[in-house]
Amino acid sequence: MDFNGSALLLTAFIAVLAPLICALPARLRLPMVAVEVGLGILVGPNVLGWATPTGMLGLLGHLGMIFLFYLAGMEIELSTFRGRPLKLAVTGWVLSAGIAFGLTALLYAVGFCQSPLLIAVATCTTAIGALLPILRDTGELNSAFGRHVLAAGAIGEFGPIILVSLLLTREHTRWEQTALMLGFVVVSLVASGIALIPRPTRLETFLERTMNAPSQLPVRIAILVLATLVVLAEDFGMDMILGAFAAGMVTSLGTKGGAARQLHSKLEAIGFGFLIPMFFVTSGMHFDLATLFRSHSSWLRVPVFLAILMIARAAPTILYRYELDTRDRLPFALYSATSLPLMIAIAEIGTATGRMQPGNAAALVAAGMISVVLFPSLAYLLRTRGKQTIPAAASSPGGQKLDFARRVEERSNPNV
Repeated sequence: MDFNGSALLLTAFIAVLAPLICALPARLRLPMVAVEVGLGILVGPNVLGWATPTGMLGLLGHLGMIFLFYLAGMEIELSTFRGRPLKLAVTGWVLSAGIAFGLTALLYAVGFCQSPLLIAVATCTTAIGALLPILRDTGELNSAFGRHVLAAGAIGEFGPIILVSLLLTREHTRWEQTALMLGFVVVSLVASGIALIPRPTRLETFLERTMNAPSQLPVRIAILVLATLVVLAEDFGMDMILGAFAAGMVTSLGTKGGAARQLHSKLEAIGFGFLIPMFFVTSGMHFDLATLFRSHSSWLRVPVFLAILMIARAAPTILYRYELDTRDRLPFALYSATSLPLMIAIAEIGTATGRMQPGNAAALVAAGMISVVLFPSLAYLLRTRGKQTIPAAASSPGGQKLDFARRVEERSNPNV
């Protein structure tokens, strides 16, 4: 395998530099994902030409994408949003998906873009990791508004992952594909059932004892679960991201309590501390800036895709007329339309499989970068205009917290 030491060193340097840039004063702070992708574009072959995402670096980026979906599966705890927030989030995302599919089908019909299905899925996603620090800073993490945003963001991450996994399945006959899909679902359910079986106290004690031992046995078991379901998904004719996502949910089901929190922290350290930054930086290196600006039709796709994202994710606000004040609906729509990580992953997968043209992929990533930089800031200004910001500590009484929100917040905000 090709080993480019200078490219690997430069990528590791960017992974360290990005959090430092994000720690700048609040008015200059940018989302970490956007910084990593932006620096990857800068040093990549299409701008400065200092690094190329091939060989070992390309493999690390590929593993980073797997870990991104694995941790996404671990973070989805739908029970946290049970009740009306979850019902509205699911209904709203279905509405968003329908609108996105309709608009991209129209663009495809007039010859404006190819791969309408993948573009539709990409434009109905939400980057929930970018939302948590803002909700925390405004003291609304546990407010009614915050719970609705978190629920919409969770489904905006969960739904697209399932859809893109199904869209990228390999070609089989209808009956073969149905049988294979049902087979993988059965395997995942069996794995989930095994994860929920109460373990003997002696085994629990043994696993806790090895948590900080050189063997790191619980971490190795978690990686084994990930590798098993990724390989099975591939063997069953589905995309690996569905296997990674299923593995994350199985890991979450099988790990509860204080020891589980320590295990999650170790897995997040592997992901967010090492592999996932590699994925985002190499994604920036893959970003074809020349293709984006080669013709008017290429760069015109950026505002079009951004508009589809905003329209699709803003439409569900009509469902919240009894839950949100009129002044809160636009900020809710802007938060819901904040998207980038899944857009990058979908663009990467689409171009790698030949199902998406490079120009469309570049326009999607550019639209996502604009949304993650612009939309949360506008929503924050609209929410805080004419109101006094509530201190975060005042809204978090002792013992009252959302584990899901806490985990995403800690890895999204470099100052936490």
